[in-house]
Amino acid sequence: MAKKYLVTGGSGFIGSAVVRHLVGRGDDVLNVDILTYAANPDSLLEVADQPTYKFVQADICDAAAMQKLFTEYQPDVVMHLAAESHVDRSIDGAAPFIETNVVGTWTMLEAATAWWRNISEENRQAFRFLHISTDEVYGALGDEGYFTNDSPHRPNSPYAASKASADHLARAWCQTHGLPVIVSNCSNNYGPFQFPEKLIPLMILKGLAGEDLPVYGDGSNVRDWMHVDDHVQALMAMLEKGTPGEVYLVGGDGERRNIDVVDGICDLLDEFSPDSEGRPHRDLRKFVTDRPGHDFRYAIDSSRAHRDLGWKPQETFESGLAKTVQWYLDNQDWWQPILDGRYQGQRLGHKSEKES
Repeated sequence: MAKKYLVTGGSGFIGSAVVRHLVGRGDDVLNVDILTYAANPDSLLEVADQPTYKFVQADICDAAAMQKLFTEYQPDVVMHLAAESHVDRSIDGAAPFIETNVVGTWTMLEAATAWWRNISEENRQAFRFLHISTDEVYGALGDEGYFTNDSPHRPNSPYAASKASADHLARAWCQTHGLPVIVSNCSNNYGPFQFPEKLIPLMILKGLAGEDLPVYGDGSNVRDWMHVDDHVQALMAMLEKGTPGEVYLVGGDGERRNIDVVDGICDLLDEFSPDSEGRPHRDLRKFVTDRPGHDFRYAIDSSRAHRDLGWKPQETFESGLAKTVQWYLDNQDWWQPILDGRYQGQRLGHKSEKES
């Protein structure tokens, strides 16, 4: 039976993947998005005309607007993805992160709780509020070990702190008010339709343009990479098999040093779009000053999600990266308008003391 999903941030990278999946399988979806710089309605062109899809441009911090949407749409599920998400931007200015990620999450929890309390007991039992967060809330790891459900929140960037705050609010609303909240903490996502300020699309597009490929520090920082489609399947599994009040950590089993990610992209560009003069794309790498508070390593222990949800990532990092590079090569009409207007690949999050 089709359900009604209220998805916040559905025009963003992960949100649009969620919306495409839900509409594609026949569910009703209300996409609530204020359309900040990183949102892109073009990411949803394939579902925009479907009768089960509806879009409302609204601010999740607007309590009256959110209450009205709950009353009018009457969702069975809330998938809360709306967030400011770029660490470098949070270094330059934290205010939007506090507003959207903390105040916005609180506003959504309040609106959801008010709605949930006034529906039938059967619908209350079936209702779910899925709060999607990040592994960055746990801080940094050394050379060994993994983030688990026992890991404390130790955020090191303004972005991570704002998401950690949102995680605590989500837990509190479940414990205090009984709202059936599930929290997800995921590793770094990549794939099609990702805004080009993030590492993988930025390296692809700079490499295509023959520009320098900036690598922070010595490139030894490690991330666990998960293809966005695998993440969507994890979120669906949480809604189908997850337990309210629980936290599920999901990663792609794809730990890689940043320099290895960049080198992998360079090698794929050599294969798919070779330089006209035969120069290897690795020659474009340029090591630059590291960003402040750059966490050394993230790695997730996903065994609980594997065991309790029956979910495992389907893409290896190599297969997913190859598909992603090919997608950007095939979809210039999606990313070129971004580079022509909202973002030109400039470095963010590196203010000098004098500038700050």
